[in-house]
Amino acid sequence: MYLAVGCRFRGGVTIKNTYDPDALAYLNAVEAADTQSLESSVKAAINSFVVGCKADGIWTALVGSCIMAGARTLSGALVPLRGNAPSNSNFVSGDYNRKTGILGDASTKTISTNYNNTDLPQDDAHVSCYVTQAPTTSATLTRMFIGQVLGAGGRIWMLNNSSGNLNLKNRINLTGGTTITSEGTTAGFKGHSRSSSTNTTIRTSQTNTTNTTASTTLVSGAIAVFSDGASARYSDARMSFYSLGTNVDLALLDTRITALMTTFNAIL
Repeated sequence: MYLAVGCRFRGGVTIKNTYDPDALAYLNAVEAADTQSLESSVKAAINSFVVGCKADGIWTALVGSCIMAGARTLSGALVPLRGNAPSNSNFVSGDYNRKTGILGDASTKTISTNYNNTDLPQDDAHVSCYVTQAPTTSATLTRMFIGQVLGAGGRIWMLNNSSGNLNLKNRINLTGGTTITSEGTTAGFKGHSRSSSTNTTIRTSQTNTTNTTASTTLVSGAIAVFSDGASARYSDARMSFYSLGTNVDLALLDTRITALMTTFNAIL
């Protein structure tokens, strides 16, 4: 079902502009936070993203998600696309760019997703983000893209390690997980999804990698973006999207969010 939100006239014929109802609800909330309207081209791009995710069958997997670009203000950029509203710690309007998203400082700035690691099923979960500007540092306490504090037990996170590699844990004990060489300091979509007790998929640089390490009993911990949610391991990357939820086809999500960010770059 799509809702008419306006009309225009061409040759005496009324042409209705229609938006998906979930997209419309999101756009209305962003405009309320921005206290001004979005351009029709931005609205159309976001609507296409939502409609495309539904057509691909990946919409429901985005339990919590935020498009941190496109909006006119930082407040608008932190309106959730789906799920819980995130909480901002120390980001200011100067950190936000409509084309490229929010810039971390590798020191104090973080966004809580307001989800806990235990909110997601042990063997059916994902996290993802879209990096528009790669982190410039991989020092020990300045490296998290999205996830929770490190430690023993089944955890979920993606970080840039001290060697510039992408380290990932998806319901795996600290001693397990996967390292993707040289991918911790690259831009673009990054995702990690577990589909069963023994199978996970990692995606970065438009390439999937599989891991068959068995999952571990979950431990409690807040999931954050730009840090590990425990006042450590902050990132100075710039990011424009995050999602968390159940297992998702990462290639399809990559295609959709990359197309959206490419459109923003062209029209804003």
